[in-house]
Amino acid sequence: MGKEIERKFLIDQQKWDNLTKPEGKLLRQGYLLSDKDKTIRVRATETKGFLTIKGQTIGATRLEYEYEIPVVEATELLDNFSVSELSKTRYEIQFNGKLWEVDVFSGDNAGLIVAEIELESEEETFDLPDWIDKEVTEEERYYNSNLTVRPFKDWI
Repeated sequence: MGKEIERKFLIDQQKWDNLTKPEGKLLRQGYLLSDKDKTIRVRATETKGFLTIKGQTIGATRLEYEYEIPVVEATELLDNFSVSELSKTRYEIQFNGKLWEVDVFSGDNAGLIVAEIELESEEETFDLPDWIDKEVTEEERYYNSNLTVRPFKDWI
């Protein structure tokens, strides 16, 4: 059984702007199905595609199954079957032995930057980089699937 334990954090914009970062990867991400109990997501990078099925989030944990698919098929699924979609640039940053994935959103979600860390257990301890602002793990509006239907630009 696949399981994802993930915590989400907002970023301190000024510290992020001053951080030396690796090159980011542009991601196009859409949803074939999105409800409170499950999502079916398609993601395309420049070279790879992924089909991901996720269950309901409880705390920081949910079931997750992810499969690599040809990027051409991912693009076709996005173009023909996606009911909602977003784009973002992802930066992968190692900090004290942990991988942080930082998503800088574009389009209707421009201005939003969210960092995620995957853990082995919900009780696992880890160090926070100084560019982390506050935790938003349990705030559903920050779920990517929700950002496709109620984007950041509509929050204010």
